[in-house]
Parts: sequence; C-alpha cells; structure tokens
Amino acid sequence: MRDVVKPETVGLCSDRLARIGHWMQGYVDDGRLVGALVAVARRGQLAYLETAGLADAKAKKPMAPDTVFRIYSMTKPIVAACLMTFYEEARFQLDDEIAKFIPALADMKVHIGGDGPLALVPAARPITVRHLLTHSSGLVYGHAAPAAIAAAYEAHRIDYRASEGPDTLEQVIDRLGEVPLACHPGDEWNYSVSIDVLGRLIEVLADQPLDQVLRERIFEPLGMSETGFTVPAEARDRFAACYEPTAKGKTRLYDAAEGSRFTKPAVLFSGGGGLVSTFADYDAFCQMLANKGELAGQRILGRRTVEYMTVNHLPGDLASMGQPVFSETSYEGIGYGLGMAVVLDPAVAQMMTSVGEYHWGGLASTAFWIDPVEEMQVIFLTQLIPSSTYPIRRELRVLASQALID
Repeated sequence: MRDVVKPETVGLCSDRLARIGHWMQGYVDDGRLVGALVAVARRGQLAYLETAGLADAKAKKPMAPDTVFRIYSMTKPIVAACLMTFYEEARFQLDDEIAKFIPALADMKVHIGGDGPLALVPAARPITVRHLLTHSSGLVYGHAAPAAIAAAYEAHRIDYRASEGPDTLEQVIDRLGEVPLACHPGDEWNYSVSIDVLGRLIEVLADQPLDQVLRERIFEPLGMSETGFTVPAEARDRFAACYEPTAKGKTRLYDAAEGSRFTKPAVLFSGGGGLVSTFADYDAFCQMLANKGELAGQRILGRRTVEYMTVNHLPGDLASMGQPVFSETSYEGIGYGLGMAVVLDPAVAQMMTSVGEYHWGGLASTAFWIDPVEEMQVIFLTQLIPSSTYPIRRELRVLASQALID
C-alpha cells in the first residue's frame, strides 16, 4: 500500500478533503451504511485514505484499509484489460465474430415480442468481440430482462453467481447460445453477461482457466496478491459482510463474511462479477490504467491500447442507445469504451468531472473513476446491495472535485 502524502503537494486542499470523511461518517451514523472507505489520488500520489464504520456489524470489525471486499462488476474492467493483452498479441480482432472462438454463440435468435411471449427472429448480424466489450451484444442479465427472456435464462441456468459449481464457465456459456437476445447486436446498450463471455474467450485463447490467466497477466505483475475468485483462508478475518437496505433506511445482513460463497473454492469463474479485492490491490490496477498501462516497471498494456479502451466505442451516448438511466445515474452524456464507461459531456451528464473521465462500479455500491485531465483517481468501497440505493457516486464526485485547488 502506498504512503499518503500531504494533499497540498498535489494540488488538493486538506480541509476540503476532510468533508469526505464527514460525509462518509454521516452515512454510517444514520445507519444507511455499515462502513466505507474512500481514497483520492492525484499526480501519481495518494493524498487521501480514510475509513468509517465497520466491515462487519455483528463481529464489530472496524472498516480498515486492508478489508477484503466483493467488487462484483468492478471485475469487468480487469477482465477487459486482460483480454486486451491478447489483442496486443494479434490473437483476435475486435470485429471478429465470437462464434469463431465459441461456436455455441453462432446463429443467435432475437426476441422481438417485448413483454409478451417469445417471438424469435434471426439476429441481423453476428455478435462480435467489440459488441461484447461494449455491452451492445444483445445479451442481458436475466433478472433485468423481459419475462420471456428471463424465463429462458432461468431454464438454461445462466447463473454466474453459482461460483461453486457444479457447472464450469464453458458449460454455462455454451448454454447461453440457446437463449434469445434482447435486441440485434449493435442496436442497443444493455448491461449484460457479455464480459462473462469474454472471460470464456480468454480461456479459449490461453487454453487455461480464467483465474490462472488473470493471475499471470494482471495480478502477479501488479502485486495484486489478495484479488481472486475466493477469499484465501489467511484473509477471511478481514472479509467484510455485505448488507442491503431496509424500508426504514437502515441496513440488514445480505451475505455474512463467514460461510459466504466467496470463501469457498470457485469452479465457475465469473469475469462479470466474481472477484474479491482490497483497496491496495484495486489501487494498483487503477494506477496501471492512469499510467497508460505500466506500474513499477511492469507494463501490462501499451499506451495506445489504454487510450483506445477509454474512448467511446458507441455511435452516441448510452441514453441514445436505449439506456437513459442506469443504477442511480443518468446516462445522457456518458459513452462506453472497452470495458468501462467514458464521460462525453460533463454538463449533459450533470457530473462535476472532465471529458474523458472513465469509470465503473459494482453491485455492492463500490466505484472507481480516473480523470486523466486532472490526473485524479478515486476509489470508493463499501458493501451495500443494490448500488442504486443512494446517490453515493454522484455525491462523492462533487466532494472530490471541490477539493482541487490547482
């Protein structure tokens, strides 16, 4: 874990940064969050790292810098970065049909019946790797799909949360070829199991399980020793419990630390949401991206590759692609790169940030963003499902931005 420097040395105001701590403690004091962590870095230096509350209310474990978190969809940018290491080796092209590597995903059908019974037509075009990286593949998450598609996902057991098995990633992805798409590939943006498919593509390209490839290509070079699909035995006393809101604005237990599926050996490796991590580990990943692919002498990606990943790859913003609101955030003025969202217009997006800021979050209200213009990175870690419960990310963007003084 890197040392914290005096904020003024990197153009941040200590007194203004302190507002973040008061804000975070307020969420804890009124019972909306059990605990949280915020880190702010600028110009390659960590300028703020504070925690509030507890990692586990029952065990009365304090939230700490080395707490282990379920990062859920913050897994996606890591898997996208790993896949792009193969792109740099010319192992695939973005416009390659995914069926070239996973034949079960050829000849897909599209449901055009809306909320009614299944009404299928052949897909207008094949799913490509780019479609998957940008969530424009036509795939969805079953729980958020129209009833007919949701039923198909359930019937074919398209469930990446069942990390303990008995199915492997290969078996689930092959069954995915039997379920209908929600739209023709390339027509809409739908948050989906697309990155899980890309996790399987990584396995095919490497001829190795996804966990091993991530370890060799991302985790070990970056020193991310506590990131993986299972909380190691020696770290379980630092694993946070996960909570959900009550109708009265408090919290109740959603997933205890002890006995959680994340403490058991994984069989199915979900590239869309299966990782656990710590602040220090995810901070290393963010530093690598902010440094255009390199950290401490370890180059993961080329400069041009990171720049290419973090520009908009859609024809417009997400609102124009059928997604006006996602989680607690309006998606006007927000585009999508290869594995993460990109700010196109801060005023339209109503976000105090810069054009080109890239970011993503996770189901348990975690988030990160990197602002290349201001050379700023922010990480927020907590464990509250769902992430749409409170406007935490929007509030924290204001609190981090208002601390800039040069």
